[in-house]
Amino acid sequence: MRFRKRSPLNKVKKSQVQHSKSQPADSEESISASLGQNLQQIRQTVGNSTDIIIREVRIGKDGGQIIAILYTDGLVDKNIVSDFIMKSMMLDSSLSEDVNRRIQISSNVLQILKDYALTIGDIRDITDFETLYNALLSGDAIILIDGETKGIVVSARGWKDRGVTEPASENVIRGPREGFSETLGTNTALIRRKIKDPNLWLETKQIGRVTKTDVAVMYIKGIANHKLVEEVHERLNRIDIDGILESGYIEELIQDETFTPFPTVYNSERPDVIAAELLEGKIAIVIDGTPFVLVVPALFVSFLHSAEDYYQRADISSFIRIIRYAGVFISLLGPSLYVAITTFHQEMLPTSLLIGLAAQREAVPFPAFIEALMMEMTFEILREAGVRMPKYIGAAVSIVGTLVIGQAAVEAGIISAAMVIVVSITAISSFVLPAYNMAIAFRMLRFPLMGLAASFGLYGIIVGGIALILHLCSLRSFGVPYMSPLAPLIPADNKDTLIRLPHWMMVSRPRLLNQKNVNRQNNASSRKSRE
Repeated sequence: MRFRKRSPLNKVKKSQVQHSKSQPADSEESISASLGQNLQQIRQTVGNSTDIIIREVRIGKDGGQIIAILYTDGLVDKNIVSDFIMKSMMLDSSLSEDVNRRIQISSNVLQILKDYALTIGDIRDITDFETLYNALLSGDAIILIDGETKGIVVSARGWKDRGVTEPASENVIRGPREGFSETLGTNTALIRRKIKDPNLWLETKQIGRVTKTDVAVMYIKGIANHKLVEEVHERLNRIDIDGILESGYIEELIQDETFTPFPTVYNSERPDVIAAELLEGKIAIVIDGTPFVLVVPALFVSFLHSAEDYYQRADISSFIRIIRYAGVFISLLGPSLYVAITTFHQEMLPTSLLIGLAAQREAVPFPAFIEALMMEMTFEILREAGVRMPKYIGAAVSIVGTLVIGQAAVEAGIISAAMVIVVSITAISSFVLPAYNMAIAFRMLRFPLMGLAASFGLYGIIVGGIALILHLCSLRSFGVPYMSPLAPLIPADNKDTLIRLPHWMMVSRPRLLNQKNVNRQNNASSRKSRE
C-alpha cells in the first residue's frame, strides 16, 4: 500500500502560516492573577458581546473570595450552570463551614473548589486565554478566581440540535431509521451504540483558525491499518484554513485526486453504514456541524452498494444489485447508444422500428445529438429547480414541467417521441444510485460520451469507455486502488462486489485494508451452523 502526498496543501500552507503569524497573539497570553484585569481583557477581546455572560460572585467565609463565572448564552445548558455551578458554590450545603474555613486559610482555592464544591464530572484547568476563548465559545463554562493564575473549564454544553431523525438522502425499506445530526457528540454516540468495543478509538482535533471546528477520527484499533490511520492524521494536520463549515471542505482538502469527476472519499449520514465501514477496517471522519460523516479509503463499488443490501436475503440483495448496475449502465450510456445507432448504425435496428423512427424524425430539424443535448440540459435544469424550490411545490413543478415541455416539444416537431422516451428512462435510471455524488459523476460523463457517439458512433463510445476504465484504474484513495477488488482482482474479496453472497460465506475482511485481523468470523463455526 502506497500513500500519495498532496502537494497543493503544502503550497497553500506556507502563505496561510505567514498570514496566521501576522495576526495578534493576545489570545496566547497567560491568565493573570488579577481577576479584574482578566475580565477587562476578555471584554475587550469579545467586543462586549451581549451573549457572553460574566457573573462575579463572592464565596468563602464573609464573602472574602471573588470568583467569576463566564459562559456563552445559547451554547450552554443553563440548568447545569445554575444547579451544578452557581448553586453548588453559593447556596448548596456543599460549601459547608469546613469548606469556607478551607477557602479562607488555603492559598489554593482552585483545588478546593474542584475537590469539594463542583459536582460536575468533566472539569479541567486552563492557563492561557487561547484555551479560555476556545472553551467559552464552544459552549463550556469558565470559572476564574481572583488571585489564581489558572481557571476551570466546566463542561456545560447544551445547545439545541435537530435530534436523531430519519436520513433524508439514504432511505431504506428495511433497516434502522436513525441518522446523524449536526452535533458531534450525538454522532459519535450513535456509532458507539452500534460498536460496543473498547478498541473503537476516537481522536479529536480542531481545524480552522477562525471556526475551530471539532473533527473526530474514529477507527477500530487492531482492524484498521495503523499506516492508514497515520496518513489520515497527517493529511488533516496539513490543513491550514480559516474555517470548516461542512464535511465537503475536509473532503476536498484530503482527497487524492482533484481533477476527476469520481469521489474518492465516501460519505454517509447513516450510523449503520459507518459502523459497517469501520468493521471492514476503514476510518471515519466526523465533523461537527454536519450530518455527513466521511469514510476513507473509498472504493468504487462502495458507492454502488446500499445499506439495505445487507438486511435482505442474499438472493434478493443480489437481484436488486444487478438491477442497480443495469440502471448505472443505462444512466451513463443510454442517450449515447441511441445517438450512435440512429446516426451511424441504423442496420442494427429492426426494419419496422427503423421506419417508425424515421417517420418521427422526418419533421425534426435537428440531428439526434442536438436533440439529446437539448433534452438532457432541460431535464437537468428541471431537476435542479425541483431541488431548490420549496418541497411542497418542487415535485409538482418538476413533474408538470417535464410533461408539459416534453409533450409540447414533440407536438411542435422540435423533439421526436423516441428521444423523450430515451431521456426519461435515462433520468429514472440515474436515481437508482444510492450515492448522490457518484450519480452526479455519471451525469457529467454522459455529455462527452454523447459527443463521441455523435462523432464516431459506437467506436467513439468504445474508446470513451476504455478511457474511462483506464482513468478509474489509475485512481487511488489513501493508497488503496479505487477499483479494488476488481482491479487488482482479488477473488477472495469479490464475495460482496457485483453480487452478495450469504453472510456465513463472507468470512474475511478486505485484504488491502487489513493485514493482521483479516477474519471477521470463524469459518468452521459458520459452516457448522449451516449444517
